[in-house]
Amino acid sequence: MPAARLEVAGLSAGYGPTQIVQNITFDVPAGGRLAILGRNGVGKTTLLATLMGLSTRHAGSVRIGDVDLTRRRTSARALAGVGYVPQSRDVFASLTVEENLATGLKGRGRAALAEAYEMFPRLGERRRHLGGQLSGGEQQMLSMARTMLGRPSLLLLDEPLEGLAPVICDELMSMITRLAGSGDVTVVLVEQQIERALDFADRVLILERGREVWSGAPDALRADRALIERLLGVGIH
Repeated sequence: MPAARLEVAGLSAGYGPTQIVQNITFDVPAGGRLAILGRNGVGKTTLLATLMGLSTRHAGSVRIGDVDLTRRRTSARALAGVGYVPQSRDVFASLTVEENLATGLKGRGRAALAEAYEMFPRLGERRRHLGGQLSGGEQQMLSMARTMLGRPSLLLLDEPLEGLAPVICDELMSMITRLAGSGDVTVVLVEQQIERALDFADRVLILERGREVWSGAPDALRADRALIERLLGVGIH
């Protein structure tokens, strides 16, 4: 399915009665690239989980394209075109790479697995290895390729570069950029590596204590070092 517009309005959510994100409103045009930034613990992961239907929604709405996802279950959101690569990667340790990938086919024939091996040739080399035998970078590739086999129109990426060597980060970001550049998928990226996120995104949203505190173009944020230090607590070169 083609890339879909994401519209989020007045979204408040958390776990049980606890609200973690509050009154979040933003939209991403079809084929757009949004980076969500913020210090640890400000609600970024909860926001992505809410878009996937994995948390408790207290208020607000979520739409992709013409579809209102607000009250839909996680499985229905996946069928509607939402792909989610969680921070935990969720690789099945006791299944082979190929068996892991097959769980993402969503009814497509096994011939489609070739797309995953084209995306990340390393997975083809390790197709008989168990998920638990892979390195962290290989597991991230597997999680991303498995999600993309479902042909999502919206891709949610939660800190895909966490704990990975720079050369693996380069490879992953190159693939994410190519996917976004294809025009076939809208990407929402949560990432702690600020410079890489700014290089990728065409729009940035910053959260603090579960609320939106800044949004704008990457170049505007990059030019304001004081703002970066105040909201993100990091320097940028």
